[in-house]
Amino acid sequence: MKITAVIPIRLGSQRVKNKNLKPFGDTNLLELKIDNLQRVEGIHEIIVNTDSEQAIEIAKAKGVSFHRREDYYASSQCTNSEFLQHLGLVTETDIFAYCPCTTPFIKPSTIQEAIDAFLLSTEHDCLATVSLVKEFLWLDGNPINYERDKQPNSQNLPNIYALNFGLNLIKRQDLIQYKNIVGMKPMFTITDEIEGLDIDTPLDFFVAEQIYSNRSEFIK
Repeated sequence: MKITAVIPIRLGSQRVKNKNLKPFGDTNLLELKIDNLQRVEGIHEIIVNTDSEQAIEIAKAKGVSFHRREDYYASSQCTNSEFLQHLGLVTETDIFAYCPCTTPFIKPSTIQEAIDAFLLSTEHDCLATVSLVKEFLWLDGNPINYERDKQPNSQNLPNIYALNFGLNLIKRQDLIQYKNIVGMKPMFTITDEIEGLDIDTPLDFFVAEQIYSNRSEFIK
């Protein structure tokens, strides 16, 4: 089965301007993501899906494919569900691997192990890397993962998983049908704090760059 890794790059990123292409140590997030994905034997094709000419030039230089994103699907008018369905429609593959640049420390070995596990599974229709959340969560003035009068120790809170977008695997037809990179029977792969670090804010970017610059200490 063909497995295609799609790297989405939007030119107009909101909270961290141009975060995928701005300098990140001695590289940028797009180049780092391509380099890591090229080390995964189970991936047959890498496609940069983008409205950025700079990203297209990087894809060409790295020897990977690209899809020039249509204006609507790069706009804020496009919903995330529309965008994800469109990714499925324009990507010829059997299994779709969603691989944003914003989780830069997911290891090629982790990706390969996840692919192997997903291909062997007969119970799951997708795979997602997740971070384990052990926090006291509240919504609308009430706790949502414990009882107010029976507050447990943090380690005894229920296991809640947050998608960290290090890797999402799903069959192409399911991506198109569900308009989502998570299907109805997900398999979760828990990553540690560094592999699961998702860059969403300027502070996230700063912290990630410090980790990258000192990777011999943090990244084993």
